[in-house]
Amino acid sequence: MMPAIGFGAQPRACYAVLAEQSRGRLFDEPASPTRTPYQRDRDRIIHSSAFRRLQAKTQVFLYHEGDMFRTRLTHTLEVSQIARSIARALSVDEDLAEALALSHDLGHTPFGHAGERALDLVMQPYGGFDHNAQSLRAVTALEQCYAEHDGLNLSWETLEGLVKHNGPLTDRSGKGIGHYADGLPYAIRVYAEQQDLMLWSYASIEAQAAAIADDIAYNSHDIDDGLRAMLISLDQLRDVPLVSDLLAEVEGIYPGLSESRTTHEIVRRLITRMVEDVINTSMANLSRIAPQSADDVRNASETIVCFSPEMARSVAGIKRFLFENVYREDSVMRIMKSAEKVLRNLFVYHFEAPDTMPFAWQFDLDGAPQKVVARRVADYVAGMTDRFAIQEHQRLFDETPDLG
Repeated sequence: MMPAIGFGAQPRACYAVLAEQSRGRLFDEPASPTRTPYQRDRDRIIHSSAFRRLQAKTQVFLYHEGDMFRTRLTHTLEVSQIARSIARALSVDEDLAEALALSHDLGHTPFGHAGERALDLVMQPYGGFDHNAQSLRAVTALEQCYAEHDGLNLSWETLEGLVKHNGPLTDRSGKGIGHYADGLPYAIRVYAEQQDLMLWSYASIEAQAAAIADDIAYNSHDIDDGLRAMLISLDQLRDVPLVSDLLAEVEGIYPGLSESRTTHEIVRRLITRMVEDVINTSMANLSRIAPQSADDVRNASETIVCFSPEMARSVAGIKRFLFENVYREDSVMRIMKSAEKVLRNLFVYHFEAPDTMPFAWQFDLDGAPQKVVARRVADYVAGMTDRFAIQEHQRLFDETPDLG
């Protein structure tokens, strides 16, 4: 495979994924003379319709609740920046880390995790619904822009990292473990029949960097959005691990600073502390484990890119605080319960009458088994933006829950 030309080569450690040794794509394509496989993957993801729709999908607060709150798209871009920073520090492929960060939320439904809960509930008789599996389905089947195949035909390394960024999905025998102990989601099972993504192994350093970048981004930025929404106050942060120290630090250096500037100073310091901790901990792990190749990373018995034990305890405390005071706050829960109802209604309506979907979605469903119809409807509803889901509900039903 030809190396990319015209671009400065990234420093690469022996344990990095090497673009020139890529395992290729499901459908063979000529190599690009100007881009590595992972640069091409990144570009395909950015140009996909699933990526564009992230601009109007919920992160925590609905798109219409305020222009300053994060959407799935802005969250994804923030994850991408952090993932590249970690990958650069660890001397691995930044482009692969970026591609994984940009694609990690493509399978999310409207209304965030509330929408996922709603679809998983109605899809239980037909294999359930899982946003991580749906991300794989989006890039391997639902994107239909190429003449020769469905999906984006991403490289093996990008698909592997997308599916396994949080760790192995199965044991060596193929039995699901952890979150998937009861069985692999439909989309992952189906794709595994076409291409072996080594579901029993850990993912690359690049994928692990993208995974922890997601944690860093939402833990810090959900504090920012929670403050903007006035669900939490700066005073409450005095009891939150690590954040309390950062607040005291900012107040000590800048007494009398405005709340908005104080918030920014806390958030940027929080990101910096977490990123530096991950880099230092990961470098120590790499020195201890001494992987000599990307396959050594995959065959390791642990996640290499992670927080130190002390930082992990602080992050767990931040998550508990956000769960209790933001994600489970009464007004947020009321809206999310209503959002779940919207998605359940849309699914049931189209499942009972598939011909009410656009022609491209109802095509070839006549006489199809219920599980096929259900999966098609779930794909259609999951791909909606918040705005479109609300508008469709208003068009199809006499009453639509208040999501304001």
